[in-house]
Amino acid sequence: MSKEIYITDYNCVTPLGFNVDSNWNALLEGQSGVALHKIIDNQEAFYTSMIDSDELNEEFNRFFAQHTTDFTRLEKMLLLSLQPLVEKHTVSESTAFILSTTKGNISLLKNQPELPEGVYLSKLAEKIAYFFGFKTKPIIVSNACVSGVMAMSVAKNMIQAGKYKDAFVIAGDELSEFVISGFNSFQAIGSGPCKPYDKNRNGINIGEAAAAAYITSMSTGNEKFRFKVLGDSAVNDANHISGPSRTGDGLYASIKNAMTEAKVSPEQIDFISAHGTATLYNDEMEAIAFNRMDLQNIPLNSMKGYYGHCLGASGLLESIISMESALQSTLLPSKNFEETGVTQPLNIIKENKTADIKYILKTASGFGGCNAAVVLEKC
Repeated sequence: MSKEIYITDYNCVTPLGFNVDSNWNALLEGQSGVALHKIIDNQEAFYTSMIDSDELNEEFNRFFAQHTTDFTRLEKMLLLSLQPLVEKHTVSESTAFILSTTKGNISLLKNQPELPEGVYLSKLAEKIAYFFGFKTKPIIVSNACVSGVMAMSVAKNMIQAGKYKDAFVIAGDELSEFVISGFNSFQAIGSGPCKPYDKNRNGINIGEAAAAAYITSMSTGNEKFRFKVLGDSAVNDANHISGPSRTGDGLYASIKNAMTEAKVSPEQIDFISAHGTATLYNDEMEAIAFNRMDLQNIPLNSMKGYYGHCLGASGLLESIISMESALQSTLLPSKNFEETGVTQPLNIIKENKTADIKYILKTASGFGGCNAAVVLEKC
């Protein structure tokens, strides 16, 4: 019998706040970090979700005043998200450090004649791990937009395999000219605040955030909260370098595998935190996959209307907000949703609702045909 794996602590740094409480309060009020920001000098502003740099530096200085010039903007976000967890939990020779990111310090490449060492994801992970005194070699998960969900799965599976006793999972990506230019070249960026699953959706908003979670098999029973990682799966349908499957095969298989391992039926799922990028094809693909799994009646939301698409941070950040929803017995609406714009029925949450949430399904999909799902249980 596999050992039970728990998430017992988490934190996040976003445009809505520098801890979970401030984020939750902002979400309850319907606040969004999405606004017009000038990212590329010779182009118009884009709707993005961006952390205020002055506020970020002020918060960083509260905890790391002696290191203000030692770290990049992304590194400051990652350090702030992880700091309160490291304070409360012991880092031992059996503790894993897992970093989820898609682009890392990509901004270091701008106007550089040579390749800076800090742009390598391995160097970014080593720098954060060394600062907090981790003793094991950092693990990097960089698999497009499913990275944050997969990082939790990697922690679960490695602890169950006996490689580690516990793990700190950290995830982060920042807004950059490189990312905005890339998504803009696909004509995937929305002309306004994104509207996941809505009839009038026309593209994503890119966001930035950092998030961290503590995952362990050694539950004491005295934790403030516990969520069991019941099941997980990642399936690549190899559909297209950037386009999602029209049949939802990869996401359907990921959800089915995760729920089978978790031993939960569709009717037992209380809430789905979906990917919901607000692109025409992604949202349609998800609707098909959810219907194939008989999940069309389960309350569902996308957090992209609040945070934008935070790339490698999105899966972990949205999982944290989902767990907080369960703790607060509150379902949050899928922001900006008004009228269904997918061909298959979905139970999109439209307003704050009180609910008893025990089983959560979190999904993610990304470029290259990658899909991932995890089932969490509130204990």
